Amino acid sequence: MKIMIIGPQGSGKGTYASRLSTVMKIPHISTGQIFRDSITQKTDLGKKVEKFLSAGILVPDEITMETVKHRIGEPDCKKGFIFDGFPRTLKQAEELNRISPLDVVLYLNVPEWILLKRLSSRVTCRKCGKIYNLLNFKPKKEGVCDECKGELIVREDETPEAIKMRLKEYEKNTKPLVDYYNKKGVLKTFKCESFDTTPEEAVAKILEILGVKK
Repeated sequence: MKIMIIGPQGSGKGTYASRLSTVMKIPHISTGQIFRDSITQKTDLGKKVEKFLSAGILVPDEITMETVKHRIGEPDCKKGFIFDGFPRTLKQAEELNRISPLDVVLYLNVPEWILLKRLSSRVTCRKCGKIYNLLNFKPKKEGVCDECKGELIVREDETPEAIKMRLKEYEKNTKPLVDYYNKKGVLKTFKCESFDTTPEEAVAKILEILGVKK
């Protein structure tokens, strides 16, 4: 199954995608994580995208599409994949539809007050990229990742200024994708109405929506 998860920053895309990946046994693909890893590894791709991510703006479509084409062509994607944070624009969606049409687009409908509360307390592992929330999903040891023992940081693109810019970018470029995929008949919606909903509870509901048995 080829899945895309769409929603604003802080809606839970990465958290849910990683858990769904484990249950469904298909790779979780985050273009943002690929770009961050490339920056850390100082690759040619990393050098291209660093200036965009540091400024909190979208990486140009041509660079993103080249990265995606390469990734979904790898052997582990033969049975499907879960996109997290891609596509972000109608142009990217149309290009992806030509390359590899999606089976399901899961829209995370999350109120703004929950987004702001989550984002104000979010930290990310510098090494493996795992995300924690200091209010309801804390690491076992303060400042240290449970998985790889890496340092937990506030990402440069999650400063208050960058967050505001990214939410504006989402409203302008990404939210129209909800209408695009709804018209194609592949859109399914998960509505989050409580800040206290745990990732496990959310994923259980999402699996029901997708018609997947755990």
